[in-house]
Amino acid sequence: MHTTPLLETIEITTADNPAASVIWMHGLGADGGDFVPIVRELDLAGCPAIRFVFPHAQTMPVTINNGYVMRAWYDILAMDLVRREDEAGLRKSQLQIEQLIAREIARGIPADKIVLAGFSQGCAMVLQTGLRHPQKLAGMLCLSGYLPIHATVAEERSEQNLQTPIFMAHGRGDGVVTIDRAETSRDFLKALGYQVEWHEYMMPHSVCEEEIAAIGPWLRRVFT
Repeated sequence: MHTTPLLETIEITTADNPAASVIWMHGLGADGGDFVPIVRELDLAGCPAIRFVFPHAQTMPVTINNGYVMRAWYDILAMDLVRREDEAGLRKSQLQIEQLIAREIARGIPADKIVLAGFSQGCAMVLQTGLRHPQKLAGMLCLSGYLPIHATVAEERSEQNLQTPIFMAHGRGDGVVTIDRAETSRDFLKALGYQVEWHEYMMPHSVCEEEIAAIGPWLRRVFT
């Protein structure tokens, strides 16, 4: 049987013998190193020892960037992000993230101690994967992104993750993934019964100190 090789990752553990994991997906054109510096800025007092896993997406030509080859979880076919979507690319990356979840479980971290986190395209992958994952996860941390291929969520979602906490944060000045796109995703998820904790900040398509300050306590809540 053909198996996809495991994505390359950067790993940081906050202490020996981690009892929880955060798998954190980067945005378009970045790599796994992008969010590594944020770990030391998070207030993780009271959290168990955490293994942070930062995968590198594979490279591919990206349509809206004139076919320029860069790291991407899926192709972006239109500026509005959702009118035409790279469903095959999304599902391929979903399987790659599932492999990373399986590796954490094999290393002794139960599924309900695993958080999926991501920024922009990485956020889309958190929702694409987390909502469909067959075992209960600890949480989904969704930064400056949106819900992709939403039309299939209702039929493909896993009952196991209906109660899984979802942290969504977005910048009011985001010119890449507009805040109304994120609000539409939030409202769609809430209508399906998900517990979405919404945060918005005066920032562009980026992260800010206020947001980082809110992530630490949220991780503490979902891991304890």
